Amino acid sequence: MPIMETEKSNISRAEEVKVLANEAFKAHKYAQAIDLYTQAIELNNQNAVYWANRAFAHIKLEEYGSAIQDASNAINVDTKYSKGYYRRGAAYLSMGKFKEALKDFQQVKKIRPNDPDATRKLKECEKAVMKLKFEEAIAAPQSQRRSVADSIDYHSIDVEPEYSGARIDGDVVTLDFVKKMIDDFKHEKCLHKRYAYQIVLQIREILRVLPSLVDISVPDGNHFTVCGDVHGQFYDLLNIFELNGLPSDDNPYLFNGDFVDRGSFSLEVILTLFAFKCMSPSAIYLARGNHESKSMNKIYGFEGEVRSKLSETFVELFAEVFCCLPLAHVINEKIFVVHGGLFSVDGVKLSDIRAIDRFCEPPEEGLMCELLWSDPQPHPGRGPSKRGVGLSFGADVTKRFLQENNLDLVVRSHEVKDEGYEVEHDGKLITVFSAPNYCDQMGNKGAFIRFEAPDLKPNIATFSAVPHPEVMPMAYANNFLRLFS
Repeated sequence: MPIMETEKSNISRAEEVKVLANEAFKAHKYAQAIDLYTQAIELNNQNAVYWANRAFAHIKLEEYGSAIQDASNAINVDTKYSKGYYRRGAAYLSMGKFKEALKDFQQVKKIRPNDPDATRKLKECEKAVMKLKFEEAIAAPQSQRRSVADSIDYHSIDVEPEYSGARIDGDVVTLDFVKKMIDDFKHEKCLHKRYAYQIVLQIREILRVLPSLVDISVPDGNHFTVCGDVHGQFYDLLNIFELNGLPSDDNPYLFNGDFVDRGSFSLEVILTLFAFKCMSPSAIYLARGNHESKSMNKIYGFEGEVRSKLSETFVELFAEVFCCLPLAHVINEKIFVVHGGLFSVDGVKLSDIRAIDRFCEPPEEGLMCELLWSDPQPHPGRGPSKRGVGLSFGADVTKRFLQENNLDLVVRSHEVKDEGYEVEHDGKLITVFSAPNYCDQMGNKGAFIRFEAPDLKPNIATFSAVPHPEVMPMAYANNFLRLFS
């Protein structure tokens, strides 16, 4: 076939594949859409639409690094294609990079000066950047910052006689209190500020003395449950407890980060998990996720939710407590559990993780960042992160890390999986994700893993989403981000 005809055939076939990709996208099958857009790009890489559409699918999967790359390719193909700048701006925004987003939305406005949508988004972006500059200008230097926890005395807060919700009698959080609080939350009632302060201040004291890597011992004949991201899906959290029992010394859990953000019942989730930990520290273990951070909470809803349901002081207090959360856990010296993944260098020992000074906002590089942000990849070696933070690591990296530390398995979370879990890297790595029908639109199942000692074979249970009150996910998210949801 002559070259001209081959090119025509490829262009026509690419359009057909794009139509299939668009259908997959509309059905919320974003990974399938990415595969199809990739096929279209391989047939015709000079069509900016394919690159921008694939960027949008990456955004839906929170793969912002890949989205930025694709949107930049769309712009390289056609510098006047406004959707290229639009998608890249949205990806930057989702990463909290407001200044970079602003430049892209200025370009959108330049190309489409009369578009009211472009004007509105540019204005919101300008507001976000101005607010950021103002906050940076008034922020006290790190060395001069005082702990907000030190300024709070919950004993001095009066509880109004008409308050009919859950009460803590004295200083001890009991199971009866936790059950009553959960029942109140189920009926969309608030916990009194006095008791919310008490729980959060008590949890701060419990978490502060823990190492950055916590060792968990499960005696023979006992079991231990690991859950992944819950993301503010309170009613699905209650379903986990319905299916697997409430946390107790005989039924312990580890929640592996990303308790908050996106789902609009994040406060209920975090107070429930914290209350169980106060009730019995060995009934529940909590690890930090990439969303237990100020920058994420500012964008994805937790900060707005706390401000709306409690107060500004609580925003600061939660930020402080999140910095106390451990970064990883090891079960019976055999199973390494971490929110994100492994490292950009070989030779990292468990002692290196224990030595991390975690009492800070997560940095943008280094071991702490990689623990919270990295993802596995199907091919060997290491590669750039599809998220734009951390890295991707292959089965060989997992195998070496396990061998060097005399471990058997890595369990991590951080990624939506259709079945709620995925086994990768020759069975040496399991992803577990516990927020079913994530953001009310992904259609995925949730999962948890139950390990029985001594063999610690992973028994994976999956479950579907349950109904929740009509409060949309991201209801408290950054104003600007909601424009893209």
